[in-house]
Amino acid sequence: MSLDPAGALRTPACDLLGVRYPIVQTGMGWVAGARLAAATSNAGGLGILASATMTYGQLERAISEVRERTSNPFGVNLRSDHADVERFVALLVREEVRVASFAQAPSAAIIGRLKDAGIVTMPTIAAPRHAEKVAALGVDAMIAQGHEGGGHTGPIPTSLLLPKVTAAVDVPVLGAGGFHDGRGLVAALAWGAAGIAMGTRFLLTKESTVPDEVKARYLAAALTDTVVTRSIDGAPQRVIRTELVDHLEGRFRPAAAMQAVANALRLRRLTDTSLRALVREGLAMKRNGDLTWAQVAMAANAPMLTRATMVEGRLEAGILPTGQVTGLIEELPTVSELIEEIVREATATISSLAGRANPDER
Repeated sequence: MSLDPAGALRTPACDLLGVRYPIVQTGMGWVAGARLAAATSNAGGLGILASATMTYGQLERAISEVRERTSNPFGVNLRSDHADVERFVALLVREEVRVASFAQAPSAAIIGRLKDAGIVTMPTIAAPRHAEKVAALGVDAMIAQGHEGGGHTGPIPTSLLLPKVTAAVDVPVLGAGGFHDGRGLVAALAWGAAGIAMGTRFLLTKESTVPDEVKARYLAAALTDTVVTRSIDGAPQRVIRTELVDHLEGRFRPAAAMQAVANALRLRRLTDTSLRALVREGLAMKRNGDLTWAQVAMAANAPMLTRATMVEGRLEAGILPTGQVTGLIEELPTVSELIEEIVREATATISSLAGRANPDER
């Protein structure tokens, strides 16, 4: 079967993002590096670098490496509350990166600066009211992540979130949370989305630099093996349930706070953030997220506990952020094989549905 990019899978997101297929690889901290992002863009999707766990110099080098590996468009995920976000934005403008994605809503000033430079701005949202808010700020597209999604996630299932959001805004919406195959892509299109964004499915590919023993733990997980917990950094986060997660949920609060402070200082050193900038970030998080100081202190837990697994391979010492979809994934294809299979299955599904609707035309 021909994988025709001009067919039913050609959506407004393809033209906006400059991709062949409406498939986005999300910016996962410690995971979405140059190799994975470039492989995704080379295969016809949109690869995104995760900058939140990078220094400025590391991001600069990662952008250069992606450019060496692919001539296709790619994106960079930014933290809008990062102390150095303006400098990172300037780097994207200088390097003419196609897309800037955000885990939180960026300010109107940042959106304006990116738009003036011709860079697509694409935040992730988890509720219809958030979608309306960022649309009013002038974003070009958005990712709507449902409750099934990995890492920080909202309470609304993808099947309910996508129809509501796509009806509320006029910009392309990518669905996230629970997607891993071609049938899911077709479902997202039926719900009004212009494509899909996936994290866990791309984490479990050959180009992902996650250690093999960690990937094996993901592949062994069942659909019921994940949990949404606030015990890691104070915000709802979906992870694979492990002994460490159970320990974090039951530990004495002062001990948890002290560990969070220690992690904040370790993260500061790894990301080359000054103490003044760290305090400034904390103030921004407290103001924008209506957090207590205890929650602000805990916010460093997630990246450091994720680094223990995703970089160091220490399953006993870290967490495994994941979507529930990990319970359906059984193999580690290359990124190219994954995208080709998604497109093949989506095309076949659309043809099958059309045949059911018009049986006399078969």
